[in-house]
Amino acid sequence: MDISFALTGKGYVIVAADTTAARSIVKMKVDEDKIKVLSPHLLMAFSGEPGDTVQFAEYIERNIRLYQIRNTYALRPPSAASWIRRALADSLRSRRPYAVNLLIGGYDTSTHTPHLYWVDYLGTLSEVPFAAHGYGAYFALSLLDRYHDPEAPLEEGLATLRRCLDEVAKRLVVTPEKYKVKVVDKDGVREVEI
Repeated sequence: MDISFALTGKGYVIVAADTTAARSIVKMKVDEDKIKVLSPHLLMAFSGEPGDTVQFAEYIERNIRLYQIRNTYALRPPSAASWIRRALADSLRSRRPYAVNLLIGGYDTSTHTPHLYWVDYLGTLSEVPFAAHGYGAYFALSLLDRYHDPEAPLEEGLATLRRCLDEVAKRLVVTPEKYKVKVVDKDGVREVEI
């Protein structure tokens, strides 16, 4: 049961994901990092089937790094999101599709704008101001719809995310203990405490 949230603000994207790795009713790990840093200004939160998520995330990470090595510059967030969607859609039409849902956040250093993309396991891509995957989405999307401000400073964005995490903790039967939160902005990707 994976839960991930993301939202944009004035010059940043916040991405949060729970740190629990579980199978059926067994909790196997409580320090799993479900947010992969793809480049200095791009990150991706993944959720879905355990084997698929790790394999797909590493495949994407390595290929984006290869692109950067070959071309001496990193992919911009819109281009990276399109390529990731295409890779997921191609796998869907193979014998071994990936059952992976993604939130892709990035900061475009050429236009100085944040970008957030919602991608599901069918390869549907949509640029959104806020997003969520997993059971937490049932509780958080209405809060994000009400409290999200695209011009909010980072502190307000973190407060909105905190509201979402508190609501999930209050209402969801099986609540994750911890979340990992990462921010991407003009200075790059960094982890923050919440």
